[in-house]
Amino acid sequence: MATRALLTLPEASPWALASAAAAAALLCWLVAWTLEWAWWTPRRLDRALRAQGLRGTRYRLFTGDVRETVRRNRAARSKPLPLGCHDIIPRVQPFYHDHVKENGKLSFIWFGPTPRMMIPDPELVTEILSNKFGHFGKPETGRIGKLLANGLFSYEGEKWAKHRRILNPAFHHEKIKRMLPVFSTCCLEMITRWENSMSPEGSSEIDVWPEFQNLTGDVISRTAFGSSYEGARRIFQLQGELAERLMQSFQTLFIPGYWFLPTKNNKRMRQISREINELLRGIIEKRDKTVKNGMETTSVLITWTTILLSMHPEWQELAREEVLNYFGRTTPDFDSMSRLKIVTMILYEVLRLYPPVMFLTRRTYKEMELGGIKYPAGVNLMLPILFIHHDPTIWGKDASEFNPKRFAEGISNATKYQTAFFPFGWGPRICIGQNFALLEAKMALCTILQRFSFELSPSYSHSPYSALTLHPEHGAQIKLKKL
Repeated sequence: MATRALLTLPEASPWALASAAAAAALLCWLVAWTLEWAWWTPRRLDRALRAQGLRGTRYRLFTGDVRETVRRNRAARSKPLPLGCHDIIPRVQPFYHDHVKENGKLSFIWFGPTPRMMIPDPELVTEILSNKFGHFGKPETGRIGKLLANGLFSYEGEKWAKHRRILNPAFHHEKIKRMLPVFSTCCLEMITRWENSMSPEGSSEIDVWPEFQNLTGDVISRTAFGSSYEGARRIFQLQGELAERLMQSFQTLFIPGYWFLPTKNNKRMRQISREINELLRGIIEKRDKTVKNGMETTSVLITWTTILLSMHPEWQELAREEVLNYFGRTTPDFDSMSRLKIVTMILYEVLRLYPPVMFLTRRTYKEMELGGIKYPAGVNLMLPILFIHHDPTIWGKDASEFNPKRFAEGISNATKYQTAFFPFGWGPRICIGQNFALLEAKMALCTILQRFSFELSPSYSHSPYSALTLHPEHGAQIKLKKL
């Protein structure tokens, strides 16, 4: 009976057989691709690096060291640093801090299935960022990473060169000079809000972190969008939420297809992305201007400067004396601000101790030699801005102390290395908005110093935290006193 039943089964159609064969072939290809991507390639890269005497962590399937990095970050964030402590690496990069102590500066970890090699030598950093021979490029960010890093920052080759040429005129010296009245207007509006919140005795407590975020958002919005700055401010708020949610999904970045799962976090990130795009389309229809990035970088610079001047009142007084000598109570002008020596020294020292971005990464796209080490294609090179900025072999025994005097003779004379100080990057891809950011920070600082003295509030918790940029985790509560 069983034989008779089998003989009476309908024959499979050629189309069905072809479909089944195609599905089987696709499945085999996916399995082979996943094994190559997640296992065989990492194993080959691991052997190539260890064969040259390099030390690194053991590779873990898919995630590498990401899970352990997240765990140590959470543990480090559980308690703040002592007030006045600028040795922030153990709190903001605890995994790298422990890894370097165990394996040395020139060593590697695993960022997902990709080895990430730390390059602590400023001379090698110079060679990488100059990229004379085109050996280095930006690492692939993936679908989630592109939500935040899609633009001039992530473009490569001719696409990057084309967009850089388009944007260069907007950040020309004379163009930025003409933006100064906008900087001044935004600062005065913020100061007016502060003065209106003062007690009858002329004092108040303010969390300046959100204040400076609003300030820099207004500046960029007005210079970029004109009357559309309210819509642009909403874009910046959404980008902040997107950054926080990206950090929440950090452990899942390397799981293939995870972005497409209908999780609450993924849904919200897609919703934010759509809302940002809709707002941008509306702004562009009203005014055909280029969207300028940099709000977060400038706001963290002004925030940390205010915090550090509160911790070091002697430098606050020196800065105020210089500002009042140049401007009195009048609006700062461009030429005089460019001659502010003490204020400039302070800003550089803040950027050294608390750089907005803690590291840069590049990827090898072909086998090449760097510092006597042969790196195969597919290795990420980490350029540790924070580690280099705090390195006592470069900056001296007081590397983790606030000492603006080290920049008394300018950046080039602060150390013997070109790239010992590179908060805005270096080489052809140096941040296009660095002069914009520094001028805005000077205007804000001058305007505040002219009108207020300030100190840390007892409620302030010294908790540096990295969510793409380095900012105060629990805000920056400052006690203001009107002069």
